[in-house]
Amino acid sequence: MLPVLQQLASEYSRQHPNVVFDLRGGGSTLAEEAVRAGQPLLAASTRFPPDVEAGELVPAGEERLVRTPIGLDGLAVIVHASNPVKALSLVQLRDLYSGRVLNWQALGGDAGDVVLVSREDGSGARFLFEERVMGEERVSLTAVVMPSSEAVVTYVSRNPAAVAYVSRSYVREQLEDPAGQPGEPSLFAVKVLSLEGRLPTVESLAKQQYALIQPLYLITAGPPAARERLFIDFVLSPAGQQIVAQYHAPIR
Repeated sequence: MLPVLQQLASEYSRQHPNVVFDLRGGGSTLAEEAVRAGQPLLAASTRFPPDVEAGELVPAGEERLVRTPIGLDGLAVIVHASNPVKALSLVQLRDLYSGRVLNWQALGGDAGDVVLVSREDGSGARFLFEERVMGEERVSLTAVVMPSSEAVVTYVSRNPAAVAYVSRSYVREQLEDPAGQPGEPSLFAVKVLSLEGRLPTVESLAKQQYALIQPLYLITAGPPAARERLFIDFVLSPAGQQIVAQYHAPIR
């Protein structure tokens, strides 16, 4: 959520020069833990609330959190631009990350070992990927673990054998040209693969047609106070949602 929040904060400060943001990254789990402890006034997270009926552990203080959805994100599966593979199924993606498929040739690519790229523990992207793609299986221990989405894209852009997952906000230029049509992957260092026949475009997210969708939340410890409420109202306003739509599918 960092790219969209940077632009939202910048525009809000332009309209309200007396407001200054201290914006920090670090992953959804860390953000939620921090706001429970009363450290930031607002947290940003892509994690769904704990599913009590499914037996998920409910962290202390979770009942106080108020989650305000501001948009929808999609996890993009990316490879180096030179990789001839264009599409994967969820099963093929799971076979890659479990280590059952070790060579790109098995998926129609050039001969060569697959380099897996994952995110650090606590990342909302990793949580969604492991839940929706891996299920009960573990990601191979050979996977390279990256600390941020930006680091993931940089690594894949420099490694022709790599495959990774990342928020669509970091590859949005590859997905859509200014007219909203699929872009030309060869223009970029990385390529977004079609997953189950779909790309994570704003349209496919809005219609719930993409396999790896996650919500975008702003979170407060209890009902938002006046200052936080004003910012949340701005994010949900037409002007704020227009900014969100540059990176994700808006909620309104």
